[in-house]
Amino acid sequence: MYFKDVIGQETIIQQLIRDARNGTVPHALLFAGPEGTGKMQTALAFANYLLCDNRAETDDACCHCPACVKTAKLIHPDLHFAFPVVNRSKSAGHKTVSDDEIARWREFILSRTYFGYDEWLDALDAGNSQAMIYTDESDLIAEKLRLTSSQGGYKIVIIWQPEKMHITCANKMLKLLEEPPAQTVFMLVSDHPEQIIETIISRTQRIDFPPVPSADIARRLQGPGYMLDPGQAADIAHICGGSWLKAIQTLRIDRNTQEFLDLFIQMMRLAYGRKIRELKTMSEDLASRGREWQKDYLSYCQRMVRENFISNLHRPELVYMTPDEESFSSRFSPFVNERNISGITFELSECQRHIEQNVNAKMVFFDFILKLIILLKQ
Repeated sequence: MYFKDVIGQETIIQQLIRDARNGTVPHALLFAGPEGTGKMQTALAFANYLLCDNRAETDDACCHCPACVKTAKLIHPDLHFAFPVVNRSKSAGHKTVSDDEIARWREFILSRTYFGYDEWLDALDAGNSQAMIYTDESDLIAEKLRLTSSQGGYKIVIIWQPEKMHITCANKMLKLLEEPPAQTVFMLVSDHPEQIIETIISRTQRIDFPPVPSADIARRLQGPGYMLDPGQAADIAHICGGSWLKAIQTLRIDRNTQEFLDLFIQMMRLAYGRKIRELKTMSEDLASRGREWQKDYLSYCQRMVRENFISNLHRPELVYMTPDEESFSSRFSPFVNERNISGITFELSECQRHIEQNVNAKMVFFDFILKLIILLKQ
């Protein structure tokens, strides 16, 4: 990962480069902000920059030196990771640590540029299990940092999702942050910094990542790998709210728009007509699809409900729908109003959360549809 791969966040990147050039890199950085804003990507790029043999006065790692080659494969001996894992240990006295899943972690990161916590849980095959950074992790990090840097430069520890640290692990990490070994840089990458213990936050230099500017997202969507037309790119950039992850999800949904629209229309018509038997059959069909498809469909439903509510407020300049969606919305939007918008949105969010948690999909979809019958009549 290189700075050029990060979408937006130029101000933050330039500050990190200045710190590296001036020799004023903080020993502990907290990259905080919403998912999809490039925090982890910036941490990986900065680690690459610090470990590069030829960075000198350049604005990015060189890509060619032995250090860059190793870092690109995530196998540089001075680059260490800690991240949430599912405990698969059979020993009562030992919990799973990041090194136990490092091969899967490397494959996961190298197969995508941006990623989120839910995607990592899927890669772990976590199911209903809780992923955490367990107590043994801090001892392992301390042991690694006692070793001399293999290249005589920085030693870097990237802790992804530090809010998932067990409290005992967090307290042990606190000691490392208070008295770090020479030339060690900790980068804590958090979606929810408010869940990190205050004593850790106080020992880091916090950098808040704002939403990615829509113009940057639209520009990337028009570039290699996507090649969208300017209008489509602008629409997706508007919808995703500054998250590149949501932009990718929206693009994936966009490619299934016609199927999702047909199912959305069918579901709303059957729910309004209180056709229980047909709704039960439909819920079974939805439950038979893959989990990623189900999550995408529910995200599409949330967007359609939101767009129909805005349409019902007679604000066409704020509505982003295809002609087919608008055609259905002209008849459907009056049924999404101030009395039920919160309820429908909440139930869709709950439905998506339960699908992510691997709850029985047949029960989840049928329960949602039964509640939708009542909500559409309000």
